[in-house]
Amino acid sequence: MADYVETIIVGAGVVGLAIARSLAASGRDVLVIEKEDRIGSETSSRNSEVIHAGIYYPPQSMKAALCVEGKSMLYRYCADRGIPHRRCGKLIVAASVEEVQDLRRIQANGAASGVTDLELLDGDAARALEPNLRCVAALLSPSTGIVDSHQFMLALEGDITATGGTIALKSRFRTATPTKHGFRTQVDTPEVGGFELDCGVLINAGGLHAQSVAGSILGMPKDMIPNQFLAKGSYFVLGGRPPFERLIYPLPTAASLGLHYSVDLGGQTRFGPDVEWVDEIDYGVSADGAVAFETSIRRYYPALPQGTLSPGYAGVRPKIVGPGAPAGDFVIQGPQAHGVRSLFNLFGIESPGLTSSMAIGRHIAALIAET
Repeated sequence: MADYVETIIVGAGVVGLAIARSLAASGRDVLVIEKEDRIGSETSSRNSEVIHAGIYYPPQSMKAALCVEGKSMLYRYCADRGIPHRRCGKLIVAASVEEVQDLRRIQANGAASGVTDLELLDGDAARALEPNLRCVAALLSPSTGIVDSHQFMLALEGDITATGGTIALKSRFRTATPTKHGFRTQVDTPEVGGFELDCGVLINAGGLHAQSVAGSILGMPKDMIPNQFLAKGSYFVLGGRPPFERLIYPLPTAASLGLHYSVDLGGQTRFGPDVEWVDEIDYGVSADGAVAFETSIRRYYPALPQGTLSPGYAGVRPKIVGPGAPAGDFVIQGPQAHGVRSLFNLFGIESPGLTSSMAIGRHIAALIAET
């Protein structure tokens, strides 16, 4: 007989941790297995650490609903736990008169999703807030903020273990086979090698590896596993005093929210991410990209000094649509979608995954309770 745990979650990124926290708090026995030697070492730690307001996503989409709900949950959790964060606000800028209508559409879209605090500013009003900014208009989002994502994930980890859950690092999911009472999984660790573990519920929160995990589950219909496209985003950092108090965003593109300005809670300023479609995970940042970054940034920050950007870091986003296609929604599949009892898959959990994480955790807990 293999050992048994009520719930196994594959992946200890911020979403997997938030799901585990929600389930453990409800009294479920939870084990999170993570192939890396630390939590949140991939997508969850290679982003802008922005608390998004929920502005851009189509109304009624999962991204819109979970982002708006998750934003409130995240701010409240950070305040209660003393997790470093700041509601700094952001400006989405129109660099030309023609782009002002795009701002109006974004404002209307946000309002339809429940983001009612957006304010359209003319150029003078925007520059009164940010003197270094160049624009003809800007959309102010006061509820956008930043968070120390590492401290947030550590707090989630603490909640999981405090309520009896377990996080097993350096544990690689291999396969799962349906059984009468759930699944028999095979897991590899460097210390003890491979072993079998039974569970009642299996949750695939594998992030960049979610498609591979799903493909290793016996009985999972292959046509229900969406294609994956890897979008690499590089960041460049700027030394010296931050030029803006708020986050500064250009208009979004189909693949990203644009090459924007952000600052972390330590005062480190950065620009990015750009979008580079890649075939494999690669976190290298070439200094050659600085010239293209400077050209894009000077549309809204013309005073950017020449040659002051240096390579920072990169992340890879697990997209389910490729180049030129409209941005995809989160895909959260339960048994009603794919027909495999007690299996829940999460695909395409990119931005705003960090903001949405606690709402996703609550959503998964509700789905399990209904089955």
